[in-house]
Amino acid sequence: MASAKPQSIIQEEKNPRGIPKALFINDVEEYLGGPDAEVEKVLNAFQDALAKYRYMDSNLTQRRRGLEDKIPDIKKTLNMVEFLRDRRVSFYICACHVHAFAAGQTLNVVQEGKSAANADEDDLDDLEDEDEKSKPLKTTFELADTLYAEAELEDTDTVYLWLGANVMLSYKIPVAIDLLSSKLAAASTSLQNTIEDLEFLREQLTIMEVNTARVYNWDVKRRRQKREREQASGSKEMAK
Repeated sequence: MASAKPQSIIQEEKNPRGIPKALFINDVEEYLGGPDAEVEKVLNAFQDALAKYRYMDSNLTQRRRGLEDKIPDIKKTLNMVEFLRDRRVSFYICACHVHAFAAGQTLNVVQEGKSAANADEDDLDDLEDEDEKSKPLKTTFELADTLYAEAELEDTDTVYLWLGANVMLSYKIPVAIDLLSSKLAAASTSLQNTIEDLEFLREQLTIMEVNTARVYNWDVKRRRQKREREQASGSKEMAK
């Protein structure tokens, strides 16, 4: 009697990113279709499924590493652009304070006593702090390995961002912050999904390895039992 064809080891059920779930075999003989079922084709199908899962695992592992390298770079770039934005805000606030101080000097001319002098000293201290903020920003550029050049950054409302594949575009600072924030959010979500997919894949790999071991052991046991029956039958024939 021909045994029934085993159902596919890869199920229709999938995870949110479309990775199929592996079937766990509870009863090996029932899955194979009877005690006389062939196991070679089934084991070959298991190996094909394992190869596909391992291929996906390898690709997702590389993707995870790429995202883990990419996200810190995006964060550093975003922090720098935000720093430039905050510095511009501080610069304009400083400029407003300078004008206010100049106007206040004409009022202080008519003031008398120690309180007016103290007020001037406080204003001068504030201006010194603000002068520090308004000084040109100094930084270093890497020209080659271990070779750097110092430069002063002019006040600007535009930044240039590398978008990959040797493509660089200019953006106004608010637009650049929005772009980098969206890229950071997308990369973080993608990393989280990739980690979840890797965990799911490793569960399926474990299931397939267990299935393979159970079918192989079942076949070994079946062959041993068959050999023992044949030996027992031969012994009875010889006894006759």
